[in-house]
Amino acid sequence: MILKIINHPFVYDMKNICTVFFPYEKIREEGSEDIIIITEMRDNDMIIEAKVYEKALKKVHHYRQNEDMATAMSVLLYSVLSELLGIKPPWGILFGVRPAKLMHRFSNEYGEECARKYFIDNFLATPNKADLAIEVMKHENKSIALSSENSFSLYVSIPFCPTRCSYCSFVSHSIERTKKLMEPYVELLCKELESVGEIAKSLGLRLETIYFGGGTPTTLSAPQLELLFKAIEKSFDLSHLREYTVEAGRPDTVTEQKLLALKSASVSRISINPQSFNDEVLQEIGRKHTSKQTVDAFNLAVQTGFDNINMDFIAGLPKDDLPSFINSINTAVDLGAQSVTVHTLALKSASYIVTREKTFDHTARIITSDMVDYSNDYLSSSGYYPYYMYRQSKSLGNLENVGWCKEGKDCLYNVYMMDETHSVFAVGAGAVTRLKNQKTGFIDRIYNFKYPYEYNDNFTEIMNRKSKIIDFYK
Repeated sequence: MILKIINHPFVYDMKNICTVFFPYEKIREEGSEDIIIITEMRDNDMIIEAKVYEKALKKVHHYRQNEDMATAMSVLLYSVLSELLGIKPPWGILFGVRPAKLMHRFSNEYGEECARKYFIDNFLATPNKADLAIEVMKHENKSIALSSENSFSLYVSIPFCPTRCSYCSFVSHSIERTKKLMEPYVELLCKELESVGEIAKSLGLRLETIYFGGGTPTTLSAPQLELLFKAIEKSFDLSHLREYTVEAGRPDTVTEQKLLALKSASVSRISINPQSFNDEVLQEIGRKHTSKQTVDAFNLAVQTGFDNINMDFIAGLPKDDLPSFINSINTAVDLGAQSVTVHTLALKSASYIVTREKTFDHTARIITSDMVDYSNDYLSSSGYYPYYMYRQSKSLGNLENVGWCKEGKDCLYNVYMMDETHSVFAVGAGAVTRLKNQKTGFIDRIYNFKYPYEYNDNFTEIMNRKSKIIDFYK
């Protein structure tokens, strides 16, 4: 698609609104395309012209004094595209990752009711999405209040999986291709943990949460997991630890021996993530386990003594439909999952060739929206509440990802990540350490090398970079 920017600086806003309506199209400035959008500022007039195949529309908005220009132009573009395509994305012109954080800021400045009204009237969010942002904000605030000025969290990256899922955008590799890297990776990870632990102690910081993510951490063997757990216990002061999470995401990696290793390390929260309880869908997305294996893994975790188990699902997966998705959510609730996270499918692909039929066929958006609406209603009525939320670009229907939990089962780490509450020290391949100055709010980042072979080969450089943590705090 072609997007032309004439005589105004709102390139970022225009591109994001276009992505809301055309999530899989590559945006260009010149060329011959079936989708052409022209945005122009002429004196005090904002002008949007759009042509989508045979349909075209032009609208003009006269800029008023004290009006926010970026918002006004975004609303105008939203109006043109929604009329042309016949859809109204429920978050309106909002494209940020953290709508609850934005709601928090607006509520502090203007009050909750005015903030809600601003979301609806100015950002064009639907009332139920504005209400969801408020509810998430309130629950997030309870978790945020637990963090102190010297708090931090620890993220441990395990970038290995049994197989790679077709929708995955994380740094993860199938063990068939990278098995030889795993043992040296674990050894170096223990060294990085030791170094980061020394830094945290020297700065007098308080460790609040630990999160093992990936990939699938339980792809590692029980002895390898035990090595990492012992390195953490030896290197960090765990006396203030509120939460210890390990993603046991793939049911086909869950064994009694690994669960016992987690339990002996005082891991308090795990994830067993089916994504779907439809075997045909699982096969389509590249998962090699069955729904029965998920149920067996969940029951084994309960028998091992875990009482805080999360399950992840994705709305909009290929070959999934509404009845199948309803069954998946209902099954998680019936099993007794303490938290359920509902994601919306986001395809991180390059552009594909758009067709007239695909552009105007909104079946997938509607079905995915129905899935999300069902999960929101059913989980709420089943005693869960939304404790955190984030959004991704290029998601079907421009919808949200929401974590739902039973009372007291909020994942603190998820909240701290989304709110950017405090520093997160991250170790392993692809890990990004995020440092926050509590007085100014300034955030800086330290990046590890992305892939396991790069991590192993460049470990000395990774250790050198970690010294920037001390520089930041001092």
